[in-house]
Amino acid sequence: MKKGVLSLVLAMIFSFTATATEPIDGEKKEVNTETSKVTWKAYKVTGSHYGSVSLKSGSLMFEDGKLSGGEFTVDMTTINTEDLEGGSKGKLDGHLNSADFFDTANHATSTLKFTAVKSTGKNSYDVTGDLTIKGITKAISFDVSVYGSKATATLKVDRTKYDVKYGSTLFGAAADKAIYDEFDLVVDLEF
Repeated sequence: MKKGVLSLVLAMIFSFTATATEPIDGEKKEVNTETSKVTWKAYKVTGSHYGSVSLKSGSLMFEDGKLSGGEFTVDMTTINTEDLEGGSKGKLDGHLNSADFFDTANHATSTLKFTAVKSTGKNSYDVTGDLTIKGITKAISFDVSVYGSKATATLKVDRTKYDVKYGSTLFGAAADKAIYDEFDLVVDLEF
């Protein structure tokens, strides 16, 4: 009887440990690519457009209960404009996939790898990482918040640093046709 009770207690302890939502020290948490979302918003003189792009893979690392690292791969071929429909949507999606923008035929993925993480509060972090778009890697800094099994981040990306120059006034676009160089990414992760 004592063996049966001891086995039951040990099974309960191990099952609780396996389902706890707090990260275990040194734990790598895989991101759920189906429920996580990356949205983008780009601006031009005459307005803006927004949409989404899908995560191919991703993970966050935790040490001593704190975020310590992360790496992500985005499937650039999934660029999707969400504020347009029909022919206008197809035209913009096609243009974003072309060599004028992200050249997804030759650069199907983009990556982000954390290089430094600094805690700024109970659930907040300043993160620096290497962002690679079109095979070009540049450092980028942004804030990340982690709550239980969810994390959010907002990034401002200067597209011209990644050879995405179409419509930039820095590279000859007329002021009334300009597309602003920076675009926003909002990342909502579940792991």
